[in-house]
Amino acid sequence: MNTEQILIEIREANLSYLMLAQSLIRADRDQALFRLGISEETADLIGLLSPAQMMKIASGNTLLCRMRVDDEMVWSLLTNHGKGAANDSVSRLHANILMAGRHQEAA
Repeated sequence: MNTEQILIEIREANLSYLMLAQSLIRADRDQALFRLGISEETADLIGLLSPAQMMKIASGNTLLCRMRVDDEMVWSLLTNHGKGAANDSVSRLHANILMAGRHQEAA
């Protein structure tokens, strides 16, 4: 994949993210804050963006969203390396609890 293709993919991801974020915010603000890991102020701004503003913002060369899983323990729980399917739901629940706690700390 060349540089131009990567930039196109970033722009598409940005637009998809903004559209999803705005839709979630308008449908259920509290869930959106939790699921997106954004602040109230950011939700206010995204919720009010016009389609033209979203296109302009999305056209940048920097990815707007980021990986919220930046902890080895959470990755281990999500990937469930070496464990059976029976523990999968427990591991995912544990990972979600850890990430939810981090969202509360950031807010």
